[in-house]
Amino acid sequence: MTEKPDFHPDIAAPKIGVLLVNLGTPDDPTPQAVRRYLAEFLSDKRVVELPSLLWKPLLHGIILNTRPRKSARAYAKVWMEEGSPLAVYTKQQMAGLQQRLGDAVRVSYAMRYGRPGIGFRLEEMKAQGCERILLTPLYPQYCGATTATVVDEAGAELADMRWQPTLRVMPPYHDDPAYIDALARSVREGLAGLDFEPEALIASFHGMPRRTLELGDPYHCQCQKTARLVSEALGKPLFTTFQSRFGRAKWLEPATADLLGALPGRDLKKVAIFAPGFSVDCLETLEELAMEGRSQFLDAGGSDFAYIPCLNASDEGMAMLETLVRRELGGWIS
Repeated sequence: MTEKPDFHPDIAAPKIGVLLVNLGTPDDPTPQAVRRYLAEFLSDKRVVELPSLLWKPLLHGIILNTRPRKSARAYAKVWMEEGSPLAVYTKQQMAGLQQRLGDAVRVSYAMRYGRPGIGFRLEEMKAQGCERILLTPLYPQYCGATTATVVDEAGAELADMRWQPTLRVMPPYHDDPAYIDALARSVREGLAGLDFEPEALIASFHGMPRRTLELGDPYHCQCQKTARLVSEALGKPLFTTFQSRFGRAKWLEPATADLLGALPGRDLKKVAIFAPGFSVDCLETLEELAMEGRSQFLDAGGSDFAYIPCLNASDEGMAMLETLVRRELGGWIS
């Protein structure tokens, strides 16, 4: 038998990895931490598709000197004892998926912006012996500013690795029956737990500039299809809206805030809202919808408002995620 040279490095036994990737979060709810996070997030050319000569002076001269304080106050409202809700729930998804998949797979998580970064996790998983990794963007609907930038970052990090793992990428799952069924179950349970009967049900997706649709991004169409399929599964009509507008550009419509302000005037004063574009609850759902959305609706004359949480690490959500991941691991695990 040929022996390895004395200088040969130790190599871990081959393993299969699953890397869950979510958008990201500041390390803590302070203006300094939020500024670091926003600087990375808003410097991504897929997120802000403006010429650098126009955008950088605005970003560094105005936005990063004003927005972090406001955002930090918003984060402080929803911050949990264990940390940012987005990070807490993503970690719970990681732990739940690890339990479901067992020892055959090593499950980890990363953030596209902030920590832990995609490159750090890929290096870590490779050192642990993961020679095949399923990159799993936690975005049901595809968008260049979300799914594509995860793939961009993974590719950039792999370019610096001498011994690269083999990579697969889980596709968007906006119309997957497992996802639609999980959403419908979650919404049914949420509605059943209310002490009022909603007169309007709203599916609120994260907004994108309208220009993304005009340039051919499928996000808007996939959001509409998700909403239609969930409506059919529930047997209930629903409004489809887009939240989180920023800046002066035209954004996808109708805007969630505008609809919440208008519904009481249409004699629809009892509302339930959910966010099917988010895999876990975060600032945009817990503060923007559950808090600010409630205030907007009640101030406009509404009487009853309910926010139905995201799938998070619920039984429905984890069963759906396991189904999708096992399918994409076909041929790698039995």
